[in-house]
Amino acid sequence: MLGFYTNFPQNIHKAETFSTSILNKKLQQTLVEALYRLNSETPGLEEVAEPSVPCCKVIFEFGVAEDNDFNYLDEEERKRLLAALQKKPFQVLDFFCVIRYRRMIGEKKARMRFDYYMLRFMFGESLLEVHVSHEKGTRHISPDDLVNLLVNRVNGAFSKKVLKPTEAD
Repeated sequence: MLGFYTNFPQNIHKAETFSTSILNKKLQQTLVEALYRLNSETPGLEEVAEPSVPCCKVIFEFGVAEDNDFNYLDEEERKRLLAALQKKPFQVLDFFCVIRYRRMIGEKKARMRFDYYMLRFMFGESLLEVHVSHEKGTRHISPDDLVNLLVNRVNGAFSKKVLKPTEAD
């Protein structure tokens, strides 16, 4: 089933709930577009997190779940996902995220270790719950940083803030 990973990990490193003022369909479209765009960007680590490594670039690779696999979120997969979304909004959307780091040392590029994350977005009535599992890696970008980046990207697509953290009980 597109958008759902049957073996999503039980060990969650970050869970946060947001209230939303837009319909799930529009929220999901915006989220898919934000992840797709991140796949083609190379921001500096300082744009995403408190930099632990100087002169470091970040390369994101998001893939959308389909049963026990993940499909890289390229143009074709983006269109397929948005077409499925037009028919019926998802209740759950799962993504795999590889974060690669590249450090510039003078003129040379030095590759560093990766981070592997799994993200689950659960959509309710006026609510979005995000679960993040860090599978392995250095955590140059923490689960908090990753959630903040994605929420900021979604909010930045609108004239007003559409995702707001809910108060903890």
